[in-house]
Amino acid sequence: MAPGFRLRLPKRLMRQPPPLWVRKLRMGAALALAAAVLALVFGLYARPDFMLQMANQLWSCF
Repeated sequence: MAPGFRLRLPKRLMRQPPPLWVRKLRMGAALALAAAVLALVFGLYARPDFMLQMANQLWSCF
């Protein structure tokens, strides 16, 4: 390498990470969203008529 050559990082990599409370809030929101989606899917599986309709629609594609 030539003397004085320095690899510069993009500015987006040089930013400070968000504060801890922001990271915890994001993680909590992501977990709450995941729990809501899982609850919705479980609720749909508890309705056999809906699942039968979805299976029929899926098989009608083939």
